[in-house]
Amino acid sequence: MTYLRPVQEDTTFFYKKLITWYLNNFRKLPWRNTTDPYRIWLSEIILQQTRVAQGLPYYEKFVATYPTVHDLAGASEEAVLKLWQGLGYYSRARNLHTTARYVSKELGGVFPDNYKGLLQLKGVGDYTASAIASICYNEPTAVVDGNVYRVLSRVFGITTPINSTEGIKTFKALAQTLIDTQQPGTYNQAIMEFGARYCVPQQPDCVTCIFSDRCEAFRTRRVSELPVKLKKNRVKKIYLDYFVVLSEDNMTLLKQRTKKGIWQQLYEFPSVRNSKKQSLASLKNSEVFQELDENFKVKGVTCYNETPVIHKLSHQHLYTRFWSVAVASLGEKGIALSDLEPYPVPVLVARFISEHKAFQP
Repeated sequence: MTYLRPVQEDTTFFYKKLITWYLNNFRKLPWRNTTDPYRIWLSEIILQQTRVAQGLPYYEKFVATYPTVHDLAGASEEAVLKLWQGLGYYSRARNLHTTARYVSKELGGVFPDNYKGLLQLKGVGDYTASAIASICYNEPTAVVDGNVYRVLSRVFGITTPINSTEGIKTFKALAQTLIDTQQPGTYNQAIMEFGARYCVPQQPDCVTCIFSDRCEAFRTRRVSELPVKLKKNRVKKIYLDYFVVLSEDNMTLLKQRTKKGIWQQLYEFPSVRNSKKQSLASLKNSEVFQELDENFKVKGVTCYNETPVIHKLSHQHLYTRFWSVAVASLGEKGIALSDLEPYPVPVLVARFISEHKAFQP
């Protein structure tokens, strides 16, 4: 591990200052009024890789629709994915549903009451297990997420990359040393809140910070350099062309993605993916288009947007065009435009549907 200076032996100053700040500044969020493991688990899964402002409406919708783990377990996967639509990282929703079914059927609706037991649930990692165990069961297990990495790396001057094996171990060990064992749930929420609202990624107000007299990054003017993160692989550039099939009787065609991936089990228009931008002639020669023409006799093709819509994912950027594909009839395979609402679709497709008059009731 690499520290710019040693960690002080007396760490009580850290959690005392942090908890005092939290009790005077915390946001009043619905999951902070409960120790129900179902609701804490639900909030933590929703807030993974999601800002509170974005995740809060989804939490409220899930709690209203599925007030207990048994209710969530009894829902169809499509219904869960539809409610999740727009949050991204859809594997979280699938794992959420799988775990709900497991807890409901195998555990009688009772969540494990300790860190190790929680860690066995699908979709629950170190961070989520620590949060639930500390908040619901008062187990002193420290959370470590992006906010915590930022606070600890700056205050204690840790230059070990946070996404390295050594870094993950280093920060977890330090976090565990610093936790207030008498009120671990409050401490964990305090450090997450502080990182999210005060020790922010860009231009934090270090002068008035509660740790300004002890923060090594502030002392050495390295706040903008910490935490250190190893560069990831280059983001791929993908050209995605959707064929929006429309029949004369206002029907369209959706296909469910069954292969593993971020959009698994979601519905979308027939599509072609390429590493380079394709001409219309090339797209017409694709297997997907040829199948459409063979089955439904394509009458014409026009492009909705010559300039691609850019949809950025963590590992790839999708340069997307939508093509109107006119056919006479889709027969039994067609879906009425007025019946699209229940289908869970990627947010990219949802936006297209909401913005085009042909799809409006």
